Amino acid sequence: MKATRHAARRRPGRRGPWITTTAALAAIGVLVYLVMTLRAGDGADAVTATDTRAGADPGRAAAVTAGPRTGATPTAPQRTPSPAASPSSTPPSVTASATPSKPKPPKARASATVAARSDATQAPSAGRIRPGVTYRGLATHYDAADGDGACLFGPADDMMIAAMNHTDYETAKACGAYIAVRTANGASVTVRITNECPLPCAPGQIDLSRQAFAKLADLSKGELSITWSLLSPSTAEKISVRYKTGSSPYWCGIQVVGHRNPVARLEVAADGGWRALPRAEFNYFLSEQGAGCGKSLRITDIYGERLVLDGIAIRPDALQSTGVQFRQR
Repeated sequence: MKATRHAARRRPGRRGPWITTTAALAAIGVLVYLVMTLRAGDGADAVTATDTRAGADPGRAAAVTAGPRTGATPTAPQRTPSPAASPSSTPPSVTASATPSKPKPPKARASATVAARSDATQAPSAGRIRPGVTYRGLATHYDAADGDGACLFGPADDMMIAAMNHTDYETAKACGAYIAVRTANGASVTVRITNECPLPCAPGQIDLSRQAFAKLADLSKGELSITWSLLSPSTAEKISVRYKTGSSPYWCGIQVVGHRNPVARLEVAADGGWRALPRAEFNYFLSEQGAGCGKSLRITDIYGERLVLDGIAIRPDALQSTGVQFRQR
């Protein structure tokens, strides 16, 4: 009985060491495999595994890419766009709508174009005051106050102004003219005509503002023998147009302000053409029946240059700039 029990114990004792040795070897193999795998993956940025989840199709195992390791520089995936998605270097064309756009409202500032220019050496529209002619007379002085006068330009910014004698004033034709006044001793001053010197002012006489007379001599002189001539000065000022107070489509007075050269003629668009308006002593061109009021204007200087002015509405007593000027002569 003792021998039988001892034999029964040794049978399992023989298999035990083999199984233990086999399991140990398998464990060592798995450990070596894992160590080798980890060493091989140390230089890689990502690890690829196979989806072995329950229900996964072995023939269609999905590859799963892990994120970058700590310290690795992430790289954006490179995508090749399809031809349809490739941007074109040519900008897309724009097709205009068949619906017409609304017209823009006219600007408050008038537009102007040069209708015609005259290069004649003589001033075809000049009156008594002509370019290139030297006139003789007397210079006197008066208190010009704020600079307004018979020409109705309004207060002056520059008091170098004067009143033209009644004869050479010529129904306001001299209004706005620039003249150079000189004395026998060589003193000179440039003034703009803004007023009329009534009779008995003689032809050739210029009544200067006190400020302008003082450029030539002491005011105590009273009067000086002078010569004077018309100028076409350099100026940055642009021509403006003003409708007289009370103007309407049925009656209007139109004035030109800030012109370099004297204005000889003003016409309005009427009856399919141009109609010249008469000039009043107070320097407005009058349309007694309303012809052309609020329509295009055409102004001509004494040299024959014409400017067509559009977009000037009837705005009584308001200066409307045209942005243009007669050229210098």
